[in-house]
Amino acid sequence: MSGTVVISAATQGELSLMLKALGGRTSETAGGFPSWETESGDGSVILAVTGMGKINAAAATAVLIERHAPALLINTGCAGVFPDNCLAVGDLALASVEICADEGVLDPTGWLSFEGLGIPAVERKGKRYFNEFPLSLAAAEKAVRLAAVLGIPLTRGKFLTVSTCSGTAERGRELFQRYGALCENMEGAAVAQVALRYGVDCLEVRGISNLVEDRDPSRWNIPLAVERAQRFLLKFISAWNGE
Repeated sequence: MSGTVVISAATQGELSLMLKALGGRTSETAGGFPSWETESGDGSVILAVTGMGKINAAAATAVLIERHAPALLINTGCAGVFPDNCLAVGDLALASVEICADEGVLDPTGWLSFEGLGIPAVERKGKRYFNEFPLSLAAAEKAVRLAAVLGIPLTRGKFLTVSTCSGTAERGRELFQRYGALCENMEGAAVAQVALRYGVDCLEVRGISNLVEDRDPSRWNIPLAVERAQRFLLKFISAWNGE
């Protein structure tokens, strides 16, 4: 496969290794989102910093798709893993679906998602999507095969996107019991939702930086998480663009 690939992350640090490896010229997308354009194999690679959170991620993703019409959109960065899953800091996770975990209504009877309200977030080709957004199966399967060949553990599962990171074990248990998800982040579902609306294939790979527990930054390792995610994506891009 070939064509333009857009890789986005919330911070430049989550792209720094790829920027060093791929180089490229600096540009700025509409809205002031910094990006870098480079070549890899038979296609172009655009690296872009969206800023933290769903609003930044959605705005940047729309601009990037409009400007570059990518064949594939990749979102990356770090994530917190729910302790019930057998992942450790530094492991890699691949999204099967992305879920807006806290978009809905809280009333005396409990929490209601968009589906509970009967209001879809996206309608496309006769199908209604509420809080859960699919990602590219073909791209995910290619990532899984590549990881197997390279001997890199890559765990696939549901990702949650939240507006407020879970800084308590209690909140983590609540979300895990509701969704049975692998990990949480702050941007992925917004990227997946916009990609779905445009009909663009989307992949999400993140490195585990911490457990979802009572907040203790001394137990985190963000540099390790984002380094491993980027090293894998450099291999993936080469395979995708036929190098």
